[in-house]
Amino acid sequence: MSFVLTEPRAPEVPVVVEVPHAGLEVDAETLATLVAPAAAIGRDADLYVDELYADAPDCGAALLTARMSRYVCDLNRSEHDVDRDTVLGATGRASPHGLVWRSTTDNRAAIARPLPRAELERRLQAFYRPYHDQLDILVRDRLARHGFCIVLSGHSMPSRGRDGHDDPGRDRADVVPGTRQRTTAAPAVIDVAERVAARFQLGLLHDEPYRGGHTTLRYGRPAAGIHAIQIELNRRTYMDEQTLCKKPNEFRVIRSFCRALVQDLAALRQVPVARAGRA
Repeated sequence: MSFVLTEPRAPEVPVVVEVPHAGLEVDAETLATLVAPAAAIGRDADLYVDELYADAPDCGAALLTARMSRYVCDLNRSEHDVDRDTVLGATGRASPHGLVWRSTTDNRAAIARPLPRAELERRLQAFYRPYHDQLDILVRDRLARHGFCIVLSGHSMPSRGRDGHDDPGRDRADVVPGTRQRTTAAPAVIDVAERVAARFQLGLLHDEPYRGGHTTLRYGRPAAGIHAIQIELNRRTYMDEQTLCKKPNEFRVIRSFCRALVQDLAALRQVPVARAGRA
C-alpha cells in the first residue's frame, strides 16, 4: 500500500490529518525514469512530519500518511497539473513542480525525458487516486457523523527561501498556516493555530510563502462545513537541514506542538459557518 491510515485510538473527533510528502519510497518503474540524486529525494521530502503528527490518533483524529516520494507523484497537486515537458502530449500550464516533478528544488533534472502518458496514468491509478479516494472517504465520514470536518494538511519547509521561490534568501517563520487568505477555514480554526504557536513561542506568519496547495483548495469549503488548513513547519525547528538528522530535544518540542494543535482543533465542538472567510 502506498499510504498508511491510522484510525483514532481515542473517541473519534472530526479532524483528519494528512501528510502527503514525508514518504521516501520509489517504486521500480518510477526509478527507471528518475535521474534526481538521492540527496534531493530526502531534501525535497517533508522528512519526519509523519512522526511529528504520530500522536494525532491518540487525540481522536485519523492520520493519513503517504509512503511514496513526491518524485513518484505529488499528492498536493491536481492530477491535471502536467505540461508537455513533463508528460508527452500534455497541455497544462508549464510547471517544473507539478504532479510529476521534472526538476529538483536546486534546478537539477529529476526525469531524463518527458514521460509517456501511460506512465502518468499508471502512477495516478497506483498512487494518486487511492490516496485521495481514502481522504475523500475520511472527510465525508466525519462530515456526516459530526456535522463538520477539519482537514489539517501537514508539511514542512526549508528555513530560507530558495531560488525559484517567491522569497529567495529570506528567513521564514517557524509556522506558516496556509488558508488562501483565510478563505478555506473558519476563523475559529485559524485562531487555534495562532494560539498554539504563541503557547510554544513559535513565530507565525499566514500564507507566506505557502498559502495552501491542491488539498487545501479542494477541501476548504467552510460554508459546507469542511475546513482545510495547511501547516508548514520550518525545518530548522526540529532537524538539521544539512545532515537531515533530527535535533532530538527540538523534535520533542515540535511533536508536542503538533499534538497540542490537533487536541485544540479536536476541542472545537462546532465551527460557526457564517463567519468563515474573514478578511
